[in-house]
Amino acid sequence: QVQLVESGGGLVQAGGSLRLSCVASGFTFGRFAMQWHRQAPGKERELVAGISSTGSNRKYADSVKGRFTISRDNTKNTVYLQMNSLEAEDTAVYYCMAIMLDVNYWGQGTQVTVSS
Repeated sequence: QVQLVESGGGLVQAGGSLRLSCVASGFTFGRFAMQWHRQAPGKERELVAGISSTGSNRKYADSVKGRFTISRDNTKNTVYLQMNSLEAEDTAVYYCMAIMLDVNYWGQGTQVTVSS
């Protein structure tokens, strides 16, 4: 059974930091690229950051460049999102996604709320 379980969300003041984790099971984690997406109330889901299967390539949305860092530990089947200098606009539900060709799996999401 495929599972992606996010954790680490919560309430933080603007300027603060959070580290999200996503633990994967039920598939060969090291073969999948991983992404973090987010969805704010009333808005479409957007890609925040992505990392290749080996971790050698990373990409970020312009809105989070220089503030967020995606990383992964294939020995722990885990992908992380370090979020620094958080802004009220970062408030959203954050989802991790595993993707390989036309196969993708989603987690259930974790809420991040940034108070200004």
